[in-house]
Amino acid sequence: MNAGPQYPNLGVDLQPSKPHSARFWNYLLGGKDNYPADQELGERMKREFPAAVELALATRGFLRRSVRYLAAEKGYRQFLDIGTGLPTADNTHEVAQRAAPDARIVYVDNDPIVLAHARALLTSTPEGDTDYIDGDLNDPGKIVAEAARTLDLDQPVALMLMAVIGHVTDPAEAVALVRDYTSRLAPGSALVMCTTLASPEIDAANRSYADSGTQPYVASSAETMLAMAEGLTIAEPGLGPVSRWLPDASGPGPDTQQWGYIAYKPS
Repeated sequence: MNAGPQYPNLGVDLQPSKPHSARFWNYLLGGKDNYPADQELGERMKREFPAAVELALATRGFLRRSVRYLAAEKGYRQFLDIGTGLPTADNTHEVAQRAAPDARIVYVDNDPIVLAHARALLTSTPEGDTDYIDGDLNDPGKIVAEAARTLDLDQPVALMLMAVIGHVTDPAEAVALVRDYTSRLAPGSALVMCTTLASPEIDAANRSYADSGTQPYVASSAETMLAMAEGLTIAEPGLGPVSRWLPDASGPGPDTQQWGYIAYKPS
């Protein structure tokens, strides 16, 4: 195990001895921006839930494919990515701006380590723009208002909620929150949603994950995920494993418990 990244004085306690969701996820994806506590949790999760790495990789693959599709095939030029996590290969702005150099991307997270990386790494093409909001998922009014510095909210926006809504542990609150966000976006906007589908195995793994002291994550039922998209049109192939969405030429990857969809707000 590596000793973890070295950061300048950010004016906050990074609590390296306590696992953190963004650093844990970074470890599952093979990154280096994590501490021994995050690595230990990652190894424990892999023992208790052997599909953990496949699930994390499936999520990143879905992000990459969905952003590329929305920018290159559907003409979207604005992306609001909430719960960004630590930057890794093929971040939202990189994928979007490869397809559409004039794309504008706003990232949102409230973790100081993510913030430090975002300032250093999340650059933009000259034609486009990239911004970062230090904000909480549970404050849609603030987030959408601040996103208006970069995004034209009178035009469609692709809202990315990638493996983040499970941090809202009450299902009814999670549904209401997602609907609040989509209600604030222009007609024609898109919701890219993925989260973990509840099952006895997943729920046991999430309880063990929360017992480590990190921020809890709660899986969703299919009914809850569909309720989040009420009033939107879910595109084919509908709600299901994210590996089945927009597969690359090599075909879909293995199915995991990470489920999702792309849904559109009526124009």
